[in-house]
Amino acid sequence: MSEVLLVVTTLPDRATAERIAEALVTARVAACVNVLAECTSVYRWQEKMERAGEVPMLIKTTRDAYARLEETLRSMHPYDVPEIIALPVAAGLPSYLGWVAQETKEN
Repeated sequence: MSEVLLVVTTLPDRATAERIAEALVTARVAACVNVLAECTSVYRWQEKMERAGEVPMLIKTTRDAYARLEETLRSMHPYDVPEIIALPVAAGLPSYLGWVAQETKEN
């Protein structure tokens, strides 16, 4: 079974986040996407301090599906340099991890 990954990204608004979440699951590059409540991000961009409201997303996928997920997410993401961070899942309920692998298996 392919290693399960948790991918984190942020979007500028809820409508965009929900549209992308649905596209990722439809394309079977993600088994599930949690669209979270808006948060405030503070960061430096082009030598200027920025503060923005963003909508975080938690994306469940596998290492085998990651390249396809990143390509799909990058093509739909409105930011020039989007946050796309993949974290390995060290442990989890075996039946859930198996479900993630099944849902993201390339046909």
